[in-house]
Amino acid sequence: MTKQKLIITGATGFTGIHACRYFHQAGYEVIGVSRQPSKIGNNQVHFESCDLTNKEELSDLIQRNKPDRVLHLAGQNHVPSSWSNPIASLETNTISTAYLLEAIRQQTPNCKVLVVGSALQFDVNDITTLDHPYSLSKTLQVLVAQSWELLYEMNIVIAKPSNLIGPGKSNGVCSILARKVAEMELLGAEKVLTVNNLLAQRDFLDVRDAVCGYEILFKKGQSGSMHDMNSGLPKYLKEITSSLQAISSIDFTVESVKDKLEEKISKLPSDLLLENMPALIPFEKSIEDILNYQRGLLR
Repeated sequence: MTKQKLIITGATGFTGIHACRYFHQAGYEVIGVSRQPSKIGNNQVHFESCDLTNKEELSDLIQRNKPDRVLHLAGQNHVPSSWSNPIASLETNTISTAYLLEAIRQQTPNCKVLVVGSALQFDVNDITTLDHPYSLSKTLQVLVAQSWELLYEMNIVIAKPSNLIGPGKSNGVCSILARKVAEMELLGAEKVLTVNNLLAQRDFLDVRDAVCGYEILFKKGQSGSMHDMNSGLPKYLKEITSSLQAISSIDFTVESVKDKLEEKISKLPSDLLLENMPALIPFEKSIEDILNYQRGLLR
């Protein structure tokens, strides 16, 4: 049986590294794409360097590889950076998606594409829900994907994951806190963990469960559909700090800057396929793996 050829953009990013490993083990012929040259998975994954904001370079990539499926993970996902350089966020998240979909439409129109959006998208019917340029860029990215699916009858599915956690390089709150604890353990940093609001509540989904969910969407997701992906078990920030205290090799205290609930907690619309996903990886295991990863960086 011929392997399905899968291009994964953003292959060297937090989710991309896990996705390359997972889909290779699942039997796909994986082509990892990133702007910077790199080697992924001990030569188990074919790697190509490509700037997705360069439409000629991108078109050549699709023409040469003719993928059966594309998992589009690449993008700028740092909210503060979107404030300082909003145009770069629009180019990286929105324009590059249009270039990618157009190249696929022209070169391999039967390819199934999974575009990964963000829980930080805003409601296009209420502009007051727009909080930052990053949200704008991801919302427009999804609108582009939906438009290409509608106008050109392409096979495009959209995933909208909640906060992804797990071992690896991440700017998420769990990784930031775990790194601080690892610095206390290994570098002698002050044994105080300062957080903004212990009662802030968010949904967390392990990145390894999310990648498994992406394969489900490749197999079962209907073209034009958007699927929320979450654990359905929101956690308070206090639960994260308590988990870290329970598994740390040292004792440390936790200080809270705020002790009231967040005024606004975004709620994802219901989804029949991947909402309230059964966690294959327990939350406590996610936190432990994140801490071990941060420890490894410091050793």
